[in-house]
Amino acid sequence: MQDRQDLWVFGYGSLMWRPGFEYEDAVQGVLHGAHRSLCIYSWVHRGTETRPGLVLGLDRGGACRGMAFRVAARRRDEVIAYLREREQATMVYREAHRRVRLEGLADRQVTALTYVVDRTHPQYAGVLSLERQLELVSGAVGQSGANPDYVLNTVDHLSQIGIRDHGLEALGKHLRQSMAPQLSAG
Repeated sequence: MQDRQDLWVFGYGSLMWRPGFEYEDAVQGVLHGAHRSLCIYSWVHRGTETRPGLVLGLDRGGACRGMAFRVAARRRDEVIAYLREREQATMVYREAHRRVRLEGLADRQVTALTYVVDRTHPQYAGVLSLERQLELVSGAVGQSGANPDYVLNTVDHLSQIGIRDHGLEALGKHLRQSMAPQLSAG
């Protein structure tokens, strides 16, 4: 069966709406044993070392609903190289192969490549209060753009595909409220 040679990639953040690679199928899935968390100080993509932002990581415990992408075997190496360049700029993520249950496919499970946070890395932020998250995200900008855009894009995309993340939704609500005066003044 060709599927055994294909690569599955599990996305839980910006990979869901901007994978950046060609894929054959995209299916919602659940990864058990880790959860989506705004737990990484971003020094490159959404902040700098002097003004870090926050980005998502898979942190231990719980479960995470996201998107599983099936990549054709012929594209496997190029997609892995692309993901390593994109996700491991500062090595805060560890590459991992985890079991993902694909939704709507009779409880089918696949092993998917994903990126989990390295809790020993200096960029690991751990669990932060909503107020601290808001403070860090609000003014941070990195090579990939403004940190609030990253958070709001994630919240919006999760909502569009029917995935609830109450912590991100609360942060998104506060970000939109804090940005409203700026939008009406412009």
